[in-house]
Amino acid sequence: MKPFTFLYFILSAVLYLVALPLLVYLSFKQKYRESIPSRFFLFNNPRFKNGNGIWFHVCSLGEVRALKPLLELLKDQDIKITAITHTGHAEARRYNAEVRYLPYEMFVPFWARGQKILIVLEAEFWFMLFTVMRAKETRIILLNARISEKSAKKYLQFAWFYKKLLSNVEIIYAQSEADKNRFLALGAKNIEVIGNIKLAGKIEKTKEYKKPEVELIVAGSTHDGEEESVLKSFIEYRKQSDAKLAVVPRHPERFEAVFELMKKYADKNSLTLSRFSQDKEFKTDMVLVDAMGELNNIYAISDIVILGGAFREDVGGHNPLEPAYFRCKIITGKHFFHQKELFRYVHHVQYVESDEIHKALMRCKELPPSMVEEKINLEPVISRILKN
Repeated sequence: MKPFTFLYFILSAVLYLVALPLLVYLSFKQKYRESIPSRFFLFNNPRFKNGNGIWFHVCSLGEVRALKPLLELLKDQDIKITAITHTGHAEARRYNAEVRYLPYEMFVPFWARGQKILIVLEAEFWFMLFTVMRAKETRIILLNARISEKSAKKYLQFAWFYKKLLSNVEIIYAQSEADKNRFLALGAKNIEVIGNIKLAGKIEKTKEYKKPEVELIVAGSTHDGEEESVLKSFIEYRKQSDAKLAVVPRHPERFEAVFELMKKYADKNSLTLSRFSQDKEFKTDMVLVDAMGELNNIYAISDIVILGGAFREDVGGHNPLEPAYFRCKIITGKHFFHQKELFRYVHHVQYVESDEIHKALMRCKELPPSMVEEKINLEPVISRILKN
């Protein structure tokens, strides 16, 4: 083990010991009950059964779903997937693949088996993972690679570190020219711009629901603080236009809190409220969608989508391709830095602050539906992955 790698390993072990009480505490919370014991204590998280496979590492749900068109082209290969979040891990289990949580860096040298290739999506830059796998003669590719404008300055402060990390990478497939330039500034080499692989994904609904006779507004993938802005705007909008509202929180552990907030607004304004898990016909004025995997099905019968994650400065937005595919009129916030490349492909989107949602709803009557025009070719990526 090289001196810097050994020092980094010792530092990761020290940080682990310092954080141990917090990790134990968080492991009892519903959101982390599976992921933290698996990642930080290797509970129910064994090594892959064998080596010489194609290993994809992703962070969460969106990146796992983005793998689908790639995996369809690699259906006869030995596929392995690691994820960070519980939702990502659960989605990955739907594929024909060995699925694990990626352990904390301190465990990687003892846990990871050498594979034919490791493909890391987006911005999952783990020093021990890259270094250990390269030492095991595993080829490493960065796919859908990005560095947001917001993160670039922080990365540049440690350019020497990222140059060392990225020296292990065979090729970087960047989302945009801007991402390519940021990687070049960090000392990376062999970078190609191919666009966002999420453009290759097949967007489809899995169930048919009856469209309400009035306008249906969906607040999709919302975060704490965003629902209240949506509810206030919806109440104002109802004064001029008959409509129904469906709220789909991003994280299932927030279902109860969001339902209580919606109940407060429903009672105050004499509106009816229901839960999607109990009634899927959108008969009430407002509906809490307390179920996973239903967003596309609901987008398919919606008129307007208020896309969450971009009304707060710390989230970075969510994927606009799905509501655009179903020709919804999209309203979102201005803080979509993690999805900037995807929004570049989507036309007719309103970008507003949270206190401007009502005005945006009123403008929707005059605007065309959102749409996506661009596509992406995955063949060069598949050829590189399968190269001997």
